[in-house]
Amino acid sequence: MFEGFTQRQITTSGTTINLVTGGSGPGLLLLHGYPQTHAMWHKIAPRLAQDFTVVAADLRGYGDSGKPPGDPEHRTYAKRAMAQDQVEVMQQLGFETFYLVGHDRGARVSHRLTLDHPQRVRKLAVLDIIPTHRMFSIVNKEMATSTYHWFFLIQPADLPERLIGGAPERFLHNSFGRAPEAHTPEAMAEYIRCFNAATIHATCEDYRAGASIDLVYDEADLQAGKRVTCPFFALWSSTGYVGRTQDVLSVWREYATNVQGQSLPCGHFLAEAMPDETYNIVRSFLLAP
Repeated sequence: MFEGFTQRQITTSGTTINLVTGGSGPGLLLLHGYPQTHAMWHKIAPRLAQDFTVVAADLRGYGDSGKPPGDPEHRTYAKRAMAQDQVEVMQQLGFETFYLVGHDRGARVSHRLTLDHPQRVRKLAVLDIIPTHRMFSIVNKEMATSTYHWFFLIQPADLPERLIGGAPERFLHNSFGRAPEAHTPEAMAEYIRCFNAATIHATCEDYRAGASIDLVYDEADLQAGKRVTCPFFALWSSTGYVGRTQDVLSVWREYATNVQGQSLPCGHFLAEAMPDETYNIVRSFLLAP
């Protein structure tokens, strides 16, 4: 899926991160969402590699990256720890600064990375999210129904782990919703291969952190008035929960100072459902003066 790319494993201070890298030029880090791996970028990464040195990494706990055990406060899977992994990856690859694009959970890691390491990120694009802090502040019946997994995965260990583990492939397919055709057989095979017991636990810990320690960090930033200051682009699904119910740009302008964005008429998995459009929009934003 990543012809011409090189696969690597890089050891950080917290774990080992699996990635593929290809192309030349300034560094561009791509971070995937749940329940995926770096494979989600396979339709657009080779094209982005014409302008950038593309690094498509598996987040801590996902894909072939390391999966440290969880802890009672869920700090191991705090977005701060997951972001630190990726900063160290880019440093070891020779990039003190880089462009950053994240989807879903990877976008949440990207948001935290840019807040914690603003000097590192040249531009940030997030795909189909609003901030975690805002999501938990707008919980209602529609949100709980549309994104039920937010509340299922955060239940104490090991209840969700055992239930998902009883039919992991069935749960995985259900997570992809109404547009399974967006995912190629090759990508789907990778998602299934990597969705083992260790991944299931780690990804539950990711969501548990999102409902606990991540909110502590988010609240501290809000109290301090800390916002993303680099050029920022939001791209979202017009048919998903966020696109249907939120004024996405207005929300992000409360958390970032230089916001652009638009929606696409597809489901949540933008880079796979509408790869040409996603590529053109992201590339134009990243290369704009």
